[in-house]
Amino acid sequence: MTKLPVLSGPEPIRLALKRGFIIERQKGSHVILSKCDTLVVIPVHGQKPLKKGLTLKILKSIGVSREEI
Repeated sequence: MTKLPVLSGPEPIRLALKRGFIIERQKGSHVILSKCDTLVVIPVHGQKPLKKGLTLKILKSIGVSREEI
């Protein structure tokens, strides 16, 4: 199993956009992405890293595995 890299807010957004998600809107520091019936909310607090659990949940929602990062 690969070690999970530390990601900040803009990095998962780039991964989601490559997967076909589109940016629906932004409310404050949270970017809402959608694809078909799936909505994903990604917090963007500058370059502050996301915590491990939230990173895993976002990656699972956009369909990216640890190995693909």
